[in-house]
Amino acid sequence: MDNFLRINLLDWREARREQRKQQFFTAIGGAALISAAIIGLVWFYYGSAIDNQEARNRYLKDQIAQIDEHIIEIKELERLRDNLITRMRIIEELQQSRAQIVHYFEQVAQTLPEGVHLASLKQADKSTTINGVAESNGRVSTYMVNLDQSDWFDDPRLVVIKTISQERRRAADFTLSFKSVTPKDEAESALETFDESDEQVSQ
Repeated sequence: MDNFLRINLLDWREARREQRKQQFFTAIGGAALISAAIIGLVWFYYGSAIDNQEARNRYLKDQIAQIDEHIIEIKELERLRDNLITRMRIIEELQQSRAQIVHYFEQVAQTLPEGVHLASLKQADKSTTINGVAESNGRVSTYMVNLDQSDWFDDPRLVVIKTISQERRRAADFTLSFKSVTPKDEAESALETFDESDEQVSQ
């Protein structure tokens, strides 16, 4: 016989089982590849996000460092400004004090009535104590009225007064005190001058 009858001796069930097994492993391999690809994409995405965030953090740190340097510079400028204002205030006070001294002695002379002679004058801060001799108690009263009416003096008070003999005449030996003040217009003028100087420094 030329043609032989071919008979498949394998069980068709076994062949089908092998085919399904191959399909199963193929599906598992495909799923593994897809999972690996997804995981890789996820890692790439989060890695890029982390890198971007780290870059932002570095940028923010650099900006914060620059701002801190600017803050230090500003604080130093403010310190120098405060020192300059303090010096200017001292200069203004000295100038004002110098003018007040001139007015002070001018007023002492102008308020002194005839018949009153000063023996000593002592100033402590804003308070002045005067020792003197007057021809009469009335001259002392006139002196105190003059002091009270002065714009540069305030609150005259008689500390002590006693009668003495001077060149066979009766005289009044007295001690009185008063306070030195700055007239309102003078204080406002000095304040305006200081404010203008302060504004120039601020600019």
